[in-house]
Amino acid sequence: MSELTASQIHRAAGVLLGMACGDALGAGYEFGPPIPEFTPVMMGGGSGPWGEGQWTDDTDMAVVIAQAAAAGLDLRSPEAHDRLAAQWYGWSVQSMDVGTQTRTVLDDAHDQTGGVITGAALLAASSQLHADTGHTAGNGSLMRTAPVALAYLHDVDGLIEAATQVSQLTHFDPDAGEACVLWCLAIRHAVLTGELDITVGLDALKPPSQRRWERHIATAEHSRPDEFTRNGWVVEAFQGAWSAINLTRGAGEFHADHLRLGVEAAVRGGRDADTVAAIAGSLLGAAYGASAVPSYWSRLLYGWPGLRARDLVHLSVLVATDGAGDGARWPTMDVFDYSHWGDVTRILEQHPHDPGVMLGGVDSVRALPDGVDAVVSLCRLGIDEAPAAGVEPGNHIEVWLVDDASREANPHLEFVLADVAGIIAQLRAEGRTVLVHCVGSKSRTPTASILHSMAVTGMGFDDALAELRVAVPTAQPNAGFEAALRAGILLPGGAPIANDDNGDADV
Repeated sequence: MSELTASQIHRAAGVLLGMACGDALGAGYEFGPPIPEFTPVMMGGGSGPWGEGQWTDDTDMAVVIAQAAAAGLDLRSPEAHDRLAAQWYGWSVQSMDVGTQTRTVLDDAHDQTGGVITGAALLAASSQLHADTGHTAGNGSLMRTAPVALAYLHDVDGLIEAATQVSQLTHFDPDAGEACVLWCLAIRHAVLTGELDITVGLDALKPPSQRRWERHIATAEHSRPDEFTRNGWVVEAFQGAWSAINLTRGAGEFHADHLRLGVEAAVRGGRDADTVAAIAGSLLGAAYGASAVPSYWSRLLYGWPGLRARDLVHLSVLVATDGAGDGARWPTMDVFDYSHWGDVTRILEQHPHDPGVMLGGVDSVRALPDGVDAVVSLCRLGIDEAPAAGVEPGNHIEVWLVDDASREANPHLEFVLADVAGIIAQLRAEGRTVLVHCVGSKSRTPTASILHSMAVTGMGFDDALAELRVAVPTAQPNAGFEAALRAGILLPGGAPIANDDNGDADV
C-alpha cells in the first residue's frame, strides 16, 4: 500500500468525525420541518431521544464497517460480510434507532439462519425484499458508506466493488449502490487531493446510470436542501447533502468554516436531517480534515459503542493506513513517545493573566496538577493518555496543531487558533481550571497563552510574549504562528484580536 502524506492523513482523520458531527447535530431535528433561519445546535432530544452530542444509527453502522476494515478484513470478503451482519444484528436488538428497511432485512436474515446470521443470509434477505417490494432504495446504506472509501484509497476498483456489495447487504436497489459508489469515490478524491468534486465517480457507472446521476447532481446544484422533501430516498438524501455542500462554498470567515456551514445547511433542510447531515459531513470532513471540526462540537460528541470524537479520529486513520498509523505509528501506541524531544518534565507555569490556566509540557497531562479539571492538548497523545485521570472526557480537548511554520502543516491555522482561544474561554466560563499543553511548552503552548492574554487584556503580541517569557524564557511561537497572531485572529462570535500600528491590540 502506498503511504499517505501528512496532509492526506489529516483529511482522512476528518471523515468519521465530520460524519458523526452531522449525525449528532441533526439528531434533535430528525423528521422535523425545514429550519432555514435557525442555527442548529447539538441539543439532543429528537426521535431517540438522544443525549446532547450523541450520534445515531448512521454513525453506529459506519463504526462497524470501519472496525472490520481496521482489523484488516477486505470488505468484499465473506468473512467481512459475516462480521458486518452479526455485529449489525447484535447492535439492532438493543438500539433505539434502526431504519425500518435495515431492521426488516436483519430480522429476516436472523430468522432464516436460526439465530446465526451470516452475510450470505443478509444479502439473500435484502434481495428478496427488493424482489417482493421493489422499494429498497432508502438512504440507510449511503449514510454509513464513508469507511469504505477510507479502506480503498489506493484501489479504485476495489472501492467500487466494496461500496456496491456493502450497500447491497441491506439495500439491494441499484440506486443505493450507485449512490454509495459516487459518494465513496468523492470522499477518496477529497482525502487524496483536498478537492470537493462529486462528479469524479461518474465514469464508474454504466452510461444510462451515468446520465441519470448527472441530472440528479445538476438538480442538486440548482436547489436548496429543503427542496428535497423525500430525503429518506437515497437519491434525494444524496442530492440534499450535495446541495448543502454546494450552497455553502466560500461562505464564512475561514476556509474551514465550509465544514460547519455545510453540515448546518444539511440539518436545516429538515426531514431526515441527521442522515443528510451525516452524509454531507463525511465528504466535508474528507476535504477539510479533522482540524476543521470545531472543538465545541467534538467535545460533546459520543455514541455507540462507548466511543468519543478521538476514537473516530483514530479509527479513520487506522482504516486509511491499513492499521499502521502515520510515520510515527500514531495512533497505535498506548503512550506517545516523545523521548527524542529531550527533558519535558520540568515545565509547568501559571498563565500570567489568568490563574485558572496552567501552561505545561506533555508530562503535565501525564501527572495532572492539583485542581485541574480540564485539558487542552495541542500535541498528539497515545491511546491511554486521554482523557487525563480525573478529567471528564468532554473536558479533555485534543487540537490538531502541528509545530511547523508551513501552511501545508496547518492548512486552517487561523481557524484552529481562534478555536483554541474559544475553547479555553468556554472552559473558563464554566469555572474550570485548564491545563494547556504541547510537548515542551516552547511554541504551541506559548501561542495559546499569548492568544489568551491578548483576548483577556487587550495587549499586543509583543507585550504578551514579553510577559510570558518571564515565566517561560524559552517561549517562542514558530514563525507561522507568530505571523498569524500579528496579522490578527478573529475569535468565535466575530470579536477580533488584531494588532494596531503601535503593536497594541484591538479587541
